[in-house]
Amino acid sequence: MTELTALPPRAAAPAALPAPRVAPVTAPYAALLLRAGLGAVYLAHGLFKLAVLGLPGTAEFFVAHGFPGWTAYPVTILEIGGGLLLLAGLYTREAALGLLPVAAGALLVHLPNGWYFAVPNGGWEYVAFLGLALLAQSALGDGAWSLGRVLARRSGRRAAAIEPR
Repeated sequence: MTELTALPPRAAAPAALPAPRVAPVTAPYAALLLRAGLGAVYLAHGLFKLAVLGLPGTAEFFVAHGFPGWTAYPVTILEIGGGLLLLAGLYTREAALGLLPVAAGALLVHLPNGWYFAVPNGGWEYVAFLGLALLAQSALGDGAWSLGRVLARRSGRRAAAIEPR
């Protein structure tokens, strides 16, 4: 008959990791910072197309990169309008989602250049980040200090899931 031996003691279970959470006090301000940054970038890109390159020059640039020239006009309108809406915090989710096709088109232009944005003609890292930031903004909504939140409160409804207290 075999003799039963005691099993070695078990190692203590590792301490549980804290559950990930969103800080309810700072989240609306984080959404505001993201919204302001994206709004400024897209407004600047649209105004550059309009004031520096000119719409005909922008159309030539688009054609040189394989896009129909006429798409320069709606892209410029989307960048300026979307940038202004983001800065104001009005229709934030819709503006961010509406700018996604613009980011996707820019990504197609930069993909052949490699990852790093500082290479000649720019890589795709910055454009991909902008697309992901637009997706995050569409999930977050207006955040703090937004015209959308002011209008929502006046109408008696809640503006977004992340809102200052």
